[in-house]
Amino acid sequence: MLDLARIGAGLPFADALPELRRRLEERGTAVVQAAPGTGKTTLVPPLVADLVEGRVVVTAPRRVVVQAAARRLASLAGTRVGDLVGSTVRGERHVSPRTRVEFVTAGVLVRRLLADPELAGTGAVVLDEVHERGLDTDLLVGMLGEARALRPDLVLVAMSATLDVPALTEVLGGEDGPAPLVEHTAAHHPLEVVWAPSAGPRLDARGVTDELLAHAARTTAAHHAEALAADRSADALVFLPGAREVDRVVEQLARLAPGTEVLPLHGRLDLRTQERAVSGRGPGDPPRVVVSTSLAESSLTVPGVRLVVDAGLSREPRRDLRRDMSGLVTVQASRAAMTQRAGRAARTGPGTVVRLLDEAAWAGAPQHAPAEITSADLAGALLTLAAWGSPRGEGMALLTAPPPAAVRAAETALHDLGLVDDDGRITHLGVRVAAVPADPREARALLAGAPLVGARAAAEVVAALAGDHRAPDGDLAGLLAGLRAGRVPGAERWRSEVRRLERLVAGDGGGTGTRDDTGGRRSGAEAHVPGRHIPVSASSVAGLVTALAHPSRVARRDGDTWLLASGTRAALPPGSPLRSARWIAVADVTRAEGRAAAGTGAVVRLAAALDDDAVEIATASLRTREVRATFSGGRVVAREVDAVGAIELSATPVRPSPEAGARAVAQALAREGTGLLPWSGAPDLLRRRLALLHRVLGDPWPDVSDAALASRAEEWLGPELRALASGTPVDRLDVAPALRRLLPWPEAVRLDELVPERLPVPSGSRVQVDYPPHDDPDARPVVPVKLQECFGLAETPRLVDGRVPVLFHLLSPARRPLAVTDDLASFWSGPYAQVRAEMRGRYPRHPWPEDPWTAPATARTNRRA
Repeated sequence: MLDLARIGAGLPFADALPELRRRLEERGTAVVQAAPGTGKTTLVPPLVADLVEGRVVVTAPRRVVVQAAARRLASLAGTRVGDLVGSTVRGERHVSPRTRVEFVTAGVLVRRLLADPELAGTGAVVLDEVHERGLDTDLLVGMLGEARALRPDLVLVAMSATLDVPALTEVLGGEDGPAPLVEHTAAHHPLEVVWAPSAGPRLDARGVTDELLAHAARTTAAHHAEALAADRSADALVFLPGAREVDRVVEQLARLAPGTEVLPLHGRLDLRTQERAVSGRGPGDPPRVVVSTSLAESSLTVPGVRLVVDAGLSREPRRDLRRDMSGLVTVQASRAAMTQRAGRAARTGPGTVVRLLDEAAWAGAPQHAPAEITSADLAGALLTLAAWGSPRGEGMALLTAPPPAAVRAAETALHDLGLVDDDGRITHLGVRVAAVPADPREARALLAGAPLVGARAAAEVVAALAGDHRAPDGDLAGLLAGLRAGRVPGAERWRSEVRRLERLVAGDGGGTGTRDDTGGRRSGAEAHVPGRHIPVSASSVAGLVTALAHPSRVARRDGDTWLLASGTRAALPPGSPLRSARWIAVADVTRAEGRAAAGTGAVVRLAAALDDDAVEIATASLRTREVRATFSGGRVVAREVDAVGAIELSATPVRPSPEAGARAVAQALAREGTGLLPWSGAPDLLRRRLALLHRVLGDPWPDVSDAALASRAEEWLGPELRALASGTPVDRLDVAPALRRLLPWPEAVRLDELVPERLPVPSGSRVQVDYPPHDDPDARPVVPVKLQECFGLAETPRLVDGRVPVLFHLLSPARRPLAVTDDLASFWSGPYAQVRAEMRGRYPRHPWPEDPWTAPATARTNRRA
């Protein structure tokens, strides 16, 4: 058993354990909120293990956190990892039949739930660091809430230092009301805050500026020297947004702080290097500075830290749906994240945080970082939800609903890969892919690529793609050669991942490829496509596997840039060996500006060459032969196109079919608006009248805005669309009869009564009403008429069943405005006298009677009258 008294000695959160025990015994679920460093990650799991039968599974957002937490609890319990306390991360598991508490990454538990929704043998789940709002953790909150319907005895605890408590308690509470909240406020050690902004900008178009990195190194060296002068045991922890920045500052600090051990900490490092950074220094070891990404922000403890230097930046996922690009962007960190980081310095004693920003930037920072589900690529999450039986997460209680546009884009990608059907339900291939702990695109490439190129070759490529390895020249083949030779950082981690993926392919029962008698990979493989037997050349192996993961990113050279099948254009890095290739498969493309992007707005970061046969294999689902019609210059033109997505392989001019031509015009209207059509004269007047009716009366009178007409083009413009498709120029169309097709019946019989084209005036004339533009809701119907034609008219006419008064523009004999009024009675009784005095001398041949009420209305002069 785990001795809770021994483990909890000296940890502040021990004071909250009695209340947590009581809450869990009453409800079986709770939300824990406690400050960093109080010991909740160490104490809650053994407490829960004392309450339940079966294993307690504890999730953390990252593998290094999982392994560090397991080591710490095992050490305090006087055991080893793999005995009473275990850990499981992707590709590495240390558990035994005696294990009572198992630390896992959130992704591991997601896949465990998919394989066994009842979690047989598990008595409780503890979700740690929920405030980080990682995608897998958010999915777990919803999935575990539903799992408790199958397993009411399953105990659930969610923990964090800062979180949206009401939402979480509601989701975890179920039918019995919100889950109970257990809060713990610990006495904090003093923390001094120092503001040390850089003199120049922190970010530019390329990301973090060199000036900020140099400032971070200088500031850290200076403040750490001060801290060591007061306390030789004081170590420092520096927060930067990404691995590149960490490595640069480590290099600079090594020169600025001789005698200090400077260690990097980020996800691209092998496990041994990460463990070295998070382990405490022993007697006689030199002072230490750990330079980290957000890995060290939350539950991961770096012992001995008294100084934190924080650049105040974070790296967050962003998805460009229009251009089919995903990536990480550097942004201002949230105040919650910066508070968490600062807390590292005062966990066990007084500390100092040096923030490399000013107080104004702090005040303007967001309170919390956005949930990953709102900005990330959702393909993996949607496949998980489909495998769980809840396509798109519909009906599932989630902390944040996924954005509809991102859901549509991700589901389209999964459908194109054959992983979900038209209704979003998982396919047989999708079930196999969901069982592979990797991005679904890469998992699909592994399973589909192994029979074509061999399991080892497919695993090597997928491990490189999934491991976030980098090649400055963008050449994936060169990167793979460097990884095999051990010349690239992270090669050991890559080799371990290759072995794991090979085992997964063998266990899946899919193709394992072929080997020669010496045990090496053959230089090529073969694949069958309808009617052909296609060899895959060795030079295309990396490109083929990449293209199987991202078929929409197959690209063809077009001058100095590349056109992707998705329609995006991108440039290769200067000096890339791929610049002479005709076809490439793009693994990573990011937004960029400047000369490197060659005016495309995007740069390829990693790609591999493809030959024609590999293109044919990988893009079979994107290959189309169709007539593509476009509406341009007032006419419909069409070509028969053989294409891979947006890449046209060949095109021949043809006569458009009526259907294709009609679609082309409808698409042009949707894209460019109804201004493409001839609206002058009668069509414009009818549209204005209908717009007023819709604005005043609503349905069933039709909406005639640009957007509404474009969306219903086939309905009201059907014959005209077909006429355009057959060659009729657009300027020869009569739009008025088409617009009348939208009139509602039987209401349409009152059109001329409600909004007449002309109004009678006392002179006997019928004056045309100037109706307001269809897109101006504030304008009024106007009747421009000579003043003399309205003598005796007291009541202003009103349209639309008396709801809309007409605005009279009373004109001089020269048809210039004399007065504007919608109250004729007031005009005759007042302002008319002044108008008469000013105008009778200027226009003596026209009547200007003293009494406009009794004078005969006329359009004539005095003489003609």
